[in-house]
Amino acid sequence: MAVKILMVCLGNICRSPLAEGLLAAKLPKDKFIVDSAGTGNYHIGKQPDSRSIATAKKNGIDISNQRGRQFSSNDFEEFDYIFAMDISNFDNIISLAKNEAQKEKVELILNHLFPGDNVDVPDPYYGLQNGFDMVYEMLDETCEIVAKKLIEKHS
Repeated sequence: MAVKILMVCLGNICRSPLAEGLLAAKLPKDKFIVDSAGTGNYHIGKQPDSRSIATAKKNGIDISNQRGRQFSSNDFEEFDYIFAMDISNFDNIISLAKNEAQKEKVELILNHLFPGDNVDVPDPYYGLQNGFDMVYEMLDETCEIVAKKLIEKHS
């Protein structure tokens, strides 16, 4: 059975779609499934932000087929790992957990790059294109670490 990983940000149009695309590109598709969601309901059914799509595309990743969806408590049953992009979304996810086992599935993604520092992936939505490029670089580096750990653990 495939290992399932969920990337979560606020609207599911900027950071989590990039994280989904990046991690999926680094993992064997026959062993891992990567998805994304938002804690908010603002962009359900919509494509990622055009700037996220452009950033991914110029780095060889196509995220244009992704569609926004909202995180739900059912995701705790569906996914093995849940990565939050920032502390606010981490708290929102944890608030929906029914038990410790569900809480243990959730972590801040950048803790793989900056262990224990609880660093947020900045939300580039209200900024310029270069903010999306910066977020891409951060996520690319941390997804490389995450992918290696997941492959090692589940091989």
